[in-house]
Amino acid sequence: MAKKENLHKSLEVYYEKVDSCPIRDRQFNFFEFVYVISGKGSYAINGNDLPFTAGDLFLITPKDCHAFELGCTCEFMIVRFAPSYVKAYNWQSIDHIECLLYYSSHLSGSILVNTDDRLTVASLIDAIQRAVEQKNIYNEDLLRHLVNAIIVIAARNISITKPERLSPNADVRMLKILDYIQEHICCPDRMKISAIAQEFGVSPTYLGSYFRKQCNESIQQYISTYRIRQIEHRLRFSDRRVHEIAEEFGFADESHINKFFKRHKGVSLKAYRVSLQA
Repeated sequence: MAKKENLHKSLEVYYEKVDSCPIRDRQFNFFEFVYVISGKGSYAINGNDLPFTAGDLFLITPKDCHAFELGCTCEFMIVRFAPSYVKAYNWQSIDHIECLLYYSSHLSGSILVNTDDRLTVASLIDAIQRAVEQKNIYNEDLLRHLVNAIIVIAARNISITKPERLSPNADVRMLKILDYIQEHICCPDRMKISAIAQEFGVSPTYLGSYFRKQCNESIQQYISTYRIRQIEHRLRFSDRRVHEIAEEFGFADESHINKFFKRHKGVSLKAYRVSLQA
């Protein structure tokens, strides 16, 4: 059974140099960033084993069960923060940031997928480490600003949602198509295959075969899966009523969105929301 840990402050930051994971199969009631300063090994989360190396950033969410298997002496920077910490901050540019963080555990490995962001986070972690060691005046305020920057970068990387079976050799045009779908998922007219094909200057037939070759699934399947995920986000992280969610995603009414949602999840939106409160 997983050992549960609680957080007694809204934000905790500390440096750790270890030869082995002190506690295995841990489960938190808070978020935890684990940045690998040096070393390598494997990271187990919710039954999945993933390799790690220096420069990787992992985000453990509340209820995740995890452990680290160290291949040598490793250095980590640990940042822990409560869900209330995320809610209290007035984020300006990223909507549903708490929602994005909660859904990080579906990612394979480090949450940093952008090369430039890896460099930025490395600099931020270095600044955090110096702040932790020096403990100067206004140290807590400085740490909060640095941590907030990492939270935004993490959320931005998590939001780059790609199909699980996306080819590692996917080209730039494929990534632009995915970005287009995610940006316009609430606009049914722009989600038509003909509209997407026109946007990228190809025929609908070519788009369909090209997408399947790059992602090993149909473009219609990806659009449906992504739309379902966004609807789940609204049900879990907002107080919007079903008819408001239906309007947001371009459905004619509640019955249409319920029919779509039930086809994929087996329950109505209301039943799904109730199950989250059980």
